[in-house]
Amino acid sequence: MDKSVARNKKARHDYHILETFEAGLVLTGTEVKSCRAGKMSIKESYARFLKGELYLVNAHIAPYETGSLFNHDEKRMRKLLLSKKEIRRLLGKVNEEGLTLVPLKAYFNERNLLKIELALAKGKKTYDKRQDIKKRDMHREAMREWKGRL
Repeated sequence: MDKSVARNKKARHDYHILETFEAGLVLTGTEVKSCRAGKMSIKESYARFLKGELYLVNAHIAPYETGSLFNHDEKRMRKLLLSKKEIRRLLGKVNEEGLTLVPLKAYFNERNLLKIELALAKGKKTYDKRQDIKKRDMHREAMREWKGRL
């Protein structure tokens, strides 16, 4: 039972998801408290490699309300925790195949640790997006007809 904190709903619309990974996140105390309160957004964020390490860029964690001068910067880069083997593999895929690392959701696992579900993804073209919308609409229409016959 994972407690979801934030979801990136546009990711599945904008990208073809090839693989998913679970990564830990390095946070300060006030960031964790703010995340527990549900004040996190990963809508426009992505993962990026810097000096052989993986960072989450552009994720927004609101300042903790009762935090004082120890509050954090809202959009700072946060280090993602993966094994060296996974990092090397992802770095190779991103560099060679032109893929992107996009966060899908942030959640607390059963041990109360904040995890990020990362996806190795390839960007969709506009016609791909239209086809997905068309399939979804056709499926909804079929379900309505099927439900009407019961």
